[in-house]
Amino acid sequence: MFPDLSEKFDVFLWDHRWDQGRSLTALGVRGLRYLYALIRDFFSGQLTLRAMSLVYTTLLSVVPLLAISFALLTAFNFHLRLEDMMVPFLEPLGGEQRAREIVDKIIGFVDNTRSGALGTVGLVFFLYTVLSMIQKIEEAFNYVWQVSKPRSLGRRFSEYLSVLLVGPALMVTAITLLGSMQNHALVQALSQVQPFGHAIVLIGTMMPYIVVITVFTFLYMFIPNTRVRFSAALFGGVTAGFLWGATGAFFATFVANSARNNQIYAGFAIGIVALIWLYLNWLILLIGAQLSYYRQHPETLRPGHVDVRLSNRGREGLALGVMLMVARDFIRGGKGWNTNDLASEIGLPALTLERVLKQLENTGLLRVTEDERFLPGRSLDRIGLEEITAAVRGTEALNATYASLQLQPAVEVMRDLDSAIHAQLDGRNLRDLVDAADETANNPAEVPA
Repeated sequence: MFPDLSEKFDVFLWDHRWDQGRSLTALGVRGLRYLYALIRDFFSGQLTLRAMSLVYTTLLSVVPLLAISFALLTAFNFHLRLEDMMVPFLEPLGGEQRAREIVDKIIGFVDNTRSGALGTVGLVFFLYTVLSMIQKIEEAFNYVWQVSKPRSLGRRFSEYLSVLLVGPALMVTAITLLGSMQNHALVQALSQVQPFGHAIVLIGTMMPYIVVITVFTFLYMFIPNTRVRFSAALFGGVTAGFLWGATGAFFATFVANSARNNQIYAGFAIGIVALIWLYLNWLILLIGAQLSYYRQHPETLRPGHVDVRLSNRGREGLALGVMLMVARDFIRGGKGWNTNDLASEIGLPALTLERVLKQLENTGLLRVTEDERFLPGRSLDRIGLEEITAAVRGTEALNATYASLQLQPAVEVMRDLDSAIHAQLDGRNLRDLVDAADETANNPAEVPA
């Protein structure tokens, strides 16, 4: 009974009639697909495992991270605003009073680092823990986006430091400007007139959620080592922001009604509660990242995080397509394709594409620049189409295997296939493929159906 019900649900959920419809049913089914994919990914264990790993990293790096932020913001006299910002994020741990107590404790640790208690070795360790936390976040996001190639060491150092130095300043500046606007005479006058007064109060109440959604959206766009569309990042940011708010309200209620647990764990209770809250925050962040990925790649909603294995024909077609894209960009004087841009344009996971790119690179058909962009390995006239297909087919290895097994009929079939490919591609090079593609683009009406 249950297998039949599961099969019927699967057929209903992925029916193509819901793909483009605007009815409430079609919209509901498409939303249900996201929920189904998230539940499946949650029970696979990878998101929860990475969230727990980030909790451990956070415990090591939270004080160094705040110390660096405070050192920067003190110069602009913004550090007091940062303290006030931390309170709403910690209120689920036991209300505003408990949140301020925790903030005071954290600020005490930060003050110790700012008072000169650290030496050179300690400062280097602090920087290392902060950079390693951002690196772990990138690794988790790259897993979600199926990107296996992280940023280079130089890019990590420069881009991570820019986030550490510029991010807190921009966030506090934005909040300060909003606070100043609320205290402006015009805003004060409008607050006395309805419905503007209710709207201003609502904006003030929603401010923590707006900050969370903004931060989440920025992280979803910046952290993965791939191109993320703003619409996809915003979709994940808004969803994760509301999920964070709902989880915070539930968690605050749970903490308020768990006086018995406080008696059991005594002084350890706040530590245990803080660890659980940290874990939930990281899990929500990763869920939002997964939603952003599915929003940009809806074709992966059904299979999920799987390694796409291409057939020989698929690898040959992909190799020819990649070489064509790289060659056309090179002729036009473009900036060059990187792995993640190619994967996004083609619609395949970067993990799948990297295997083909590596084979093309190893055979000298592609070369990689210092900023990890691809160029033709040599003149387009000297790159034969047969050479491109052979690079991903492994023809010599296959022939050697069949010969060693003495399977003569199979060897003959393979030779016939090689002869047919040679007859079709002999004398044709990458320049010919580019010319044919340009002619097709200029005369689309001549393309056969």
